[in-house]
Amino acid sequence: MKRAKIVATGKWLPERILTNIDLESMVETSDEWITARTGIKERRIAPSDMAASDMAYLAAKDIAKNEFIDLIIVSTSTPDTIFPSTACLLSEKLGLSKCACFDLSAACTGFSYALECGRRFIETGGSKAALIVASETTSKFINWKDRSTCVLFGDGAGAVLLKPKEKGGIIGSYFNTNGKLEDILKIPAGGSRMPASPSTVEKNLHTIQMDGPEVFKYAVLAMSEAIKKILSTHSLSSDDISLFIPHQANLRIINLLSKRLKIPCEKMFVNLDKYGNMMSASSVVALDEAVKSGRIQEGDLILMVAVGGGFTYSAILIEW
Repeated sequence: MKRAKIVATGKWLPERILTNIDLESMVETSDEWITARTGIKERRIAPSDMAASDMAYLAAKDIAKNEFIDLIIVSTSTPDTIFPSTACLLSEKLGLSKCACFDLSAACTGFSYALECGRRFIETGGSKAALIVASETTSKFINWKDRSTCVLFGDGAGAVLLKPKEKGGIIGSYFNTNGKLEDILKIPAGGSRMPASPSTVEKNLHTIQMDGPEVFKYAVLAMSEAIKKILSTHSLSSDDISLFIPHQANLRIINLLSKRLKIPCEKMFVNLDKYGNMMSASSVVALDEAVKSGRIQEGDLILMVAVGGGFTYSAILIEW
């Protein structure tokens, strides 16, 4: 059976850079405080008139050009609208009229889930070319007076093109969820449980709410589990992996993960210092940068691991 292989990658990042120094004039914080606790130095902020589909288009347009794409999956927690889906809007922007389109929401693990869905379409013959995109305008869902969250997040988008190939491709995956942790990372309002109202807006309930210490603790535990499970399933060790691409949430999380699993730090790809946490777009932007910087070569085994609100976590094993 042919595997689903990533044959092209792309990304797009807003021009505006918001540095830690900039944040010092917005909230009670400092460059030293942010850097020491997160490893983040700056993040990108999208223009006020730009939505998730706009960034998705800019990330995907080059790899989608002249391709017969029959499936578009967009991972986003910050869609243009509740419906129609951002994927439908993207198909129109790309001029693709004959393809299946849907969105997928799994917070920061969303790209992994979208990639797995695309993989299954490819492997079962349901798609011959799948465009998988993650696009997040996270800055529009931030309380810019809350220093515990506003320093962490940024905007961005990334995309990959999947096709069936005999050599290389997605080898395996691992997914899990702990729904008991639903409250440690969420946007409370805007859904059917708590529809938008003057009260929800006044209370900033349409912005990201996070229990930082709990997220930190469970992020390390969850990603450790995901890595161990997928390596065990495929009879591999961390020595067999050329590059790990962890979710880019916090450098301390990545360093602790590396220490616990005895993975050399140089095997962990990190770019969060430049972009912060772009939610589901973090993984695919990191993948694109790893490919284009030469960190990934043909035949390499790559392990992508992520964790997000829900509490969801995942790992994807790829032969490049």
